[in-house]
Amino acid sequence: MDNSYLIRLLKEISDIMAENRDHLIEMDSIVGDGDLGLTMGDGFKAAYEKVADGSITDAGKLLYQAGKAMASAVPSTMGTLMASGLMQAGKVLKGTEMLENADVAKLFEAYEAGVANRGKAKVGEKTFIDGIHPAVESLNAAAASGASLEEMAAGAVKAAEDGFKNTTTMLAVHGRAATRGEASRSLEDPGAYVAVLIMKAFEKSTK
Repeated sequence: MDNSYLIRLLKEISDIMAENRDHLIEMDSIVGDGDLGLTMGDGFKAAYEKVADGSITDAGKLLYQAGKAMASAVPSTMGTLMASGLMQAGKVLKGTEMLENADVAKLFEAYEAGVANRGKAKVGEKTFIDGIHPAVESLNAAAASGASLEEMAAGAVKAAEDGFKNTTTMLAVHGRAATRGEASRSLEDPGAYVAVLIMKAFEKSTK
C-alpha cells in the first residue's frame, strides 16, 4: 500500500468523528466538559485536510504533519493527546513509502505509545488507552499470523469494543471524572470510545 491508504484512513477517521460528534458530546458531558465531540471532529478534520492533496510520499512525514495540524487546530488536552499519537506514529514510520500489514499494526502501536507518553496513562486507568491497547494487541497478533488487513481490522474493532465496555469496571484516575471517586466506576469512558471509533474507521478503510 502506498500513502494514499493513510489519506483514506484519516478521511474515514475524520468522517466517523463528525458522524459521532453529538454522541461524544453527550458522553463527555457526563464525565468531562462536553467538548470531546467538537475536539475530535475538528482535530481529525484538520489532520486529514493537511495531507489530503497527496503531496507527501513518506508515511512518517505524512502522519507527523497531520499530527502537527491537529495539535494547532485543537490545543485542548484530548486534542494534544491524539495529535501526539499521530506524531509518534510519524516518527516510527519515517522513511516508509510502501506499507505492509505489519506497518499498519506498528502505526497503531506507536499511536498508543505517543498518547500514553504524553498523558502518562496506563492500562486500567479508564482512558483512551483502555480502548486502544487491546486493539493493538489484537493487531500485532493478527499481523504476525499473516492475517489480511480486513481480518486485522475486524479483530481490532472487537478488541477495542471489549476494552471500552470494560471501562465500566474501572476507577477514573485522570481528568474531571477522577473527582467523582468511586462514583466514576460504573461510567463508560468517552476516551476509550474514541478508540473504538478509530478502529471502526480503520475497518472501513480496508473495504
